[in-house]
Amino acid sequence: MVDLIQYLPILIFLVIALALSAAFVFLPMGVSRLTGTHNPNAEKNSEYECGFPAFEDPRSQFDVRFYLVAILFIIFDLEAAFLFPWAVSLKDTGWAGWLTMMLFLFELVVGFVYAWKKGALDWE
Repeated sequence: MVDLIQYLPILIFLVIALALSAAFVFLPMGVSRLTGTHNPNAEKNSEYECGFPAFEDPRSQFDVRFYLVAILFIIFDLEAAFLFPWAVSLKDTGWAGWLTMMLFLFELVVGFVYAWKKGALDWE
């Protein structure tokens, strides 16, 4: 049977992590209230990320271009995630790895050109 005292360092680590994360969240909020920099107004509380009010009818329709931009972001984010390990291991993979990555990049460029021609990147 495992002695529970062996898990004491993990418990201490979790308590310290919880205390630090709570301090990093609540300490700036408390300091801003004490120093007087907490001054909310309508402009500060307005929507700035998605472009439409967040607390409306959830069934309301909005432009599909939000989805297209999100999909393009994910595609190019994945491209960057694949390029770093590929660049590090290029010596080991040789020409086969290089050719495979060029095919992958070609497919991404074709998708990007298609999205560009369809007007997915135009914003009105």
